[in-house]
Amino acid sequence: MALKKVWIEEGCTACELCVDISPDVFEMDENDDTAIVKDTADLSVNRNSIKEAAASCPVEVIQYEE
Repeated sequence: MALKKVWIEEGCTACELCVDISPDVFEMDENDDTAIVKDTADLSVNRNSIKEAAASCPVEVIQYEE
């Protein structure tokens, strides 16, 4: 099943684990040192790495909708 939406809820600790796991989807916001989802992210191609990043997030703020 394809992912429709990916977002990061409040509470990111800027550990950068999601960026390490899925650099095509996540990046660090220079303004507030938190992770953000890239506007250009291809959710269908990166489905597995998005799910891995969400499962690995130590504060469980990465969410997605299938």
